[in-house]
Formats: sequence, structure tokens, C-alpha cells
Amino acid sequence: MFNILTSRLACVSAAALSLLAGGAAHAADTVTVALAVPLTVSSGGVYGLGKDLGYFEAENIDVKTIAFQGAGALLPQVAAKKVTIGLPLPETVLASYETGKTPLPVTYFYNAIPANELELAVLADGPIKTIADLKGKKIGVGALTWGTIPSTRALLRQENLTPGKDVDIVAVGVLGSGFLALKEGRVDALNYNSSWTAMLEQTGTKVHRLPYPPVFQKINSNGFLAHEDTVRDNPQLLARFGRAYTKAVIACDANPRLCVETFWKYQPEAKPKDGDADKQLQDAITLVKKRMDSTLRRQDGSTRVAGEFDVPVIKSFVTAMHEAGEFNTANIPVDTIFSNALVPEFSRFDVAAVQAQAKAAK
Repeated sequence: MFNILTSRLACVSAAALSLLAGGAAHAADTVTVALAVPLTVSSGGVYGLGKDLGYFEAENIDVKTIAFQGAGALLPQVAAKKVTIGLPLPETVLASYETGKTPLPVTYFYNAIPANELELAVLADGPIKTIADLKGKKIGVGALTWGTIPSTRALLRQENLTPGKDVDIVAVGVLGSGFLALKEGRVDALNYNSSWTAMLEQTGTKVHRLPYPPVFQKINSNGFLAHEDTVRDNPQLLARFGRAYTKAVIACDANPRLCVETFWKYQPEAKPKDGDADKQLQDAITLVKKRMDSTLRRQDGSTRVAGEFDVPVIKSFVTAMHEAGEFNTANIPVDTIFSNALVPEFSRFDVAAVQAQAKAAK
């Protein structure tokens, strides 16, 4: 378990003391965020900046993160209200609405990774150039509980490949262990996110990304969700979290170096110990820039609306998954599962002021 906010402040600020004297202050609300994969430098600094730049404190929340082995392990924690918020891919939640199943009592309220970050990467000098070329091969994933697996199976079926027969999906762990499995030929492709693939490239391994069909390119990746009771009864808690998180993303985008250094500050074991320190810092900054750019801007450079889901795209994805035989119905209530009701709350702040603060911070 990884708690990025490991302790409360030892002392209270003068402003807080003033509020206490007036009887207006109250203890911060604890918000526990369950992650489907461990934080890495491309995403982890956002939580640290939320703490260090005072965004969580301004919303009177104390944020902690816990990493699980995929959406299959994470979602029961949210459904049982053992954690406040989860950050999984959408496939597992959508699949719970199939005919004959009991829907998970959760609702997505914030689109955290609006672009599809998932990739199928193979060695660049190998014979595999398309998804169809994976026949008789193995795809590596972090764990068999990952929410990536349903859409990967659908991709294979679109190329007339049968998962488990024509192509095996196997667990290889995350990051270094998976990189080694690909380089040693124990798997032929890695189904990781784009930041992780870029990290592999930075180690000197050249890769080729297999092209995805359009509908799979457009679907969002991980989003924040909560128990439907929380969404109904305490929406302002989620709005406050989303606003603070949005500020931290914008700050990370404005000062990616600070974002990297903040991540290493809170997770020092992730900082490289050997090699060229300047190159490692620049490589990490590149990863952060890539993630923040895809989070905040579309491919044409236009600015995204923070936290907003593209519901028509998700509906098209559901249809594609049904046609590929992954969902037993296309009649899944996407409008109920994905809510944009809180989106206006996430951007109720001065963006220029946050950018200026981040650029001035050290």
C-alpha cells in the first residue's frame, strides 16, 4: 500500500488557528483513492503537488492513494465503501451491466485520462506489424485482473483471432519485469499504457505500436468513480476533490520539472539511483509533459473540459465490444454510469493564477 500523504501537518497555520478561534474550522475529510496500477513519474507528481501547493488543503480534504492489482481488485473496495474513490478503466464496470449480471453500484464522475493511453507494443525489429500478426503469440499484461483485458480480447476478435486459442494473454508484472519479458521473448507484445511504453523506449529498446481501430483509439482510459451513494449523498466532496485534482494537473503541466521532483520526494525509491542524473530528469520531464498534454488537450491542440466524458464515444465503444462478442448486450446505460453533472465544479478557479503559482514554486 502506498499512501502519498503519509502524515498530517504537525502544526496549524495562522489562518487555520484564526478559523478555529471563530469555530468555523473542522477536521479535513479523508479521501482515499484506489489505483488500478502503482503510481509512476508520469502521473504520481499530481498528488504531491495537490498537497504541497495547498490545493487539497484549500478544499479541506486529506488525500491518500492505495494501489491494487487492476480494476478487478479495486472495484470491490469501492463497491463496499472501503475506499472513497477508484481510478479504473471503464470495461469492468460496463461489463457488470451485461444481461444476467449484477451491476456494480458505482458511478464515474471525472474523466481523468480522456485519451486512450493503452497500447500494444512489440519490438521494432521483429516481424509483428499489425494486430493480425499476433496469431500464435503472447501478450503480456501486468495482472490478469487488469481492466485492459476485455478490450484487448475485443481487438483480437476484430482481427478474427480467438483469445486463449490464437493468442495468449499472460501476466508479466509491471514496468521492469514486463520490459524484460518482452526483450527476452517470453512475450511478443506488451499491453501497457503509453507512458510505460515510452519508459521502455527510454531504456534504449526500440518498439513498434500496433495500430488500433478508431473506436478503440477514442475511448477514454481511467476515470475517477465513487459509490453511487456517495455521488448522490455527498457530491460536493467529489466536486472538491475534482477541483483540487484539476488544479494539480494544471500545475504539473505548467512546471513539469517540479512535478517530477515532487513525485521523487514522496516516493524516493522510484528515483533512479545510477546513471546520468540529468538525462534521467529530462526523460522523466518528457513523460510528464506527454501525459499532461494528452490529459489537458486534444490531438488538434484544443483545450479539453476538465473531467468531462465524451458519452457518444463510450456508447460507440460499447457497441464495438458487443459486436466483438465481449459484451453480451449493447443495451448498457452509459448515461447512468458516466456522469458529467459535477464537471462545472472542477474548473471553478483562476487557471492563470494556478499556472503562475506552479511556475514560481521550487
